[in-house]
Amino acid sequence: MTEEPADQLDDQPNDLMERVVNLCKRRGFIFPSAEIYGGFRSTYDYGPLGTLMLRNVKDAWWRAMVQCRDDVVALDAAILSAPKIWEASGHLSNFTDPLVDCRNCHERWRADKIEGVCPNCGSADLTEARAFNLMFKTFAGPVEEDATVAYLRPETAQGMFVNFVNVLQTTRKKPPFGIAQVGKSFRNEITPQNFVFRTREFEQMEMEYFVPPDEAPKWFEYWLDERFRWYLDLGIPPEKLRLRHHDPDELSHYSAGTADVEFLFPWGWDELEGIANRTDFDLLAHAAASGEKLEYFDQASGERYVPYVIEPAAGATRTMMAFLLAAYDEDEVGGEKRTILRLDPRLAPYQVAVLPLSKNHTLVPLSREVLGLLQPICMCDLDLTQSIGKRYRRQDEVGTPYCVTIDFESLEDRAVTVRERDSTEQVRVPIDALVAEIRGRLGR
Repeated sequence: MTEEPADQLDDQPNDLMERVVNLCKRRGFIFPSAEIYGGFRSTYDYGPLGTLMLRNVKDAWWRAMVQCRDDVVALDAAILSAPKIWEASGHLSNFTDPLVDCRNCHERWRADKIEGVCPNCGSADLTEARAFNLMFKTFAGPVEEDATVAYLRPETAQGMFVNFVNVLQTTRKKPPFGIAQVGKSFRNEITPQNFVFRTREFEQMEMEYFVPPDEAPKWFEYWLDERFRWYLDLGIPPEKLRLRHHDPDELSHYSAGTADVEFLFPWGWDELEGIANRTDFDLLAHAAASGEKLEYFDQASGERYVPYVIEPAAGATRTMMAFLLAAYDEDEVGGEKRTILRLDPRLAPYQVAVLPLSKNHTLVPLSREVLGLLQPICMCDLDLTQSIGKRYRRQDEVGTPYCVTIDFESLEDRAVTVRERDSTEQVRVPIDALVAEIRGRLGR
């Protein structure tokens, strides 16, 4: 079971995107949706490992934004929503992208992404740009008529704004406080692209932080720092992250200031998360449209005011993709090349793999006993097939930080070998002390 230390290779592959996409399909992270029917453009299914990792990304966000704070509460608002919400928010009139048609090949493109040339055929003979609304429209009920129009939400934020008073009354919070939500959103993107980075169905992790108006600049800076640090803490290298403030001409209609946390993707810098000072735009808009007062009354001062809102809004799926790209590596162990995902244990699909040295009938029962000890504290994989070396490589490739190997000596001394993914270092641990050992390594 001994292995030589891993040595970093100097030649990081330049086709990183292709390698990660292939790994995702081969190892069960992400599959093209409806693949047996030829696929369905811009939709993906998350496989066994992808489901676990995406959940870990969302759980890490939830822990940082809700569980470890006393000033943020949770919400899970409906995906189907009434047109009045999107009229008031400005989405029906402003939530658009510029659409152009290529007169030569008849493909359609988002004008601000193609620099005046059709990516399909190279023609510059394009139509004038026109506004294309990104909202998905549907009908609620058996009759398709104007009275039954509904929309799939393009963001989770509006559910938090329209529930502002409900949350205020039931939690007795006072500004500054936040409402957090993780959930699906839908945007009819003109040109979905770059794997799961830009798709029509995706998951968001958003929080609306309600503050006294004069404190908005302070809290805007606070959340810029907090959110940037979250990505660093979970293992993205500092040189692959930056904070970019929006120019005045690119600000959304509701924003007094926005900055993006950007990641250096294979195609260049692109957004992971936007942090915006939305001012009081949304609460005032919904108050005017609904006739309800969406304000806070400070009993201590006797003051009534409409809070300003600071919004950190991240994409869960594109964030998972960034963690995969940042973690992908290739090195050598024992003279053999290996692929490895150097994922933070908090994000890895499995934290521990239990590996009997062979499928010998005397080792499997003890392996299942060890598995039963570890399953209550972390996600585990029981891997029985192929040689132990190939199983180590398989676990390295999917990012499992620790392997626990049961060998024939384990039957005598009730001890197992714990192997660490990145260094391949191994240590012998008594089974009675294994749970404490793994807890300590995982920080649990």
